[in-house]
Amino acid sequence: MAKILYITAHPLDENQSYSMAAGKAFIDSYKEANPNDEIINVDLYKETIPHIDADVFSGWGKLRAGKEFGELTTDEQAKVGRLSEICEQFIAADKYVFVTPLWNFSFPPVMKAYLDAVSVAGKTFKYTENGPVGLLTDKKALHIQARGGIYSEGPAAAMEMGHRYLDIAMQFYGVPSFEGLFVEGHAAMPDKAEEIKENAIARAKDLAQTF
Repeated sequence: MAKILYITAHPLDENQSYSMAAGKAFIDSYKEANPNDEIINVDLYKETIPHIDADVFSGWGKLRAGKEFGELTTDEQAKVGRLSEICEQFIAADKYVFVTPLWNFSFPPVMKAYLDAVSVAGKTFKYTENGPVGLLTDKKALHIQARGGIYSEGPAAAMEMGHRYLDIAMQFYGVPSFEGLFVEGHAAMPDKAEEIKENAIARAKDLAQTF
């Protein structure tokens, strides 16, 4: 039995979002194909994800200096403890499905906060004399992303920084398999929007059978 984190970074549901529609099609199809797997929904718009701020740096510094967790301030304990929970949940999973839109060339800020929470030395990667080495070498990941324009090719390709960021993060963590499923062009070609959406849903269902 595998444990799947279904991580969504969109404030809207599948009825209003192309990425969420493809994501729901994927995860529903995955459940049918893998009924014994555990799927954990992580809605980043409903999760408490502390930003790395002065309290976090202060709390981390005290722990590194040998202080006990109980010696941290209330704010330090709350933030550092929550960040640890997020990271532990992440490394305990076997597969990751990220669902995001492309906003202003990247993903929503909640996804960056989430990746900050799980980018922890000694947990998802480690430092060595030859540089950082990823520790999540037995995982696999998928990114489902909706893009109103065309970013897979042409002049806008160099401007896409959401999927590329996730790709770099997965490589950094040592994740050996990372795929992308893109829903693109629906805003640029509104007359084909429904066709683009249905095609993406069909591809998502197919991909779920082998993920």
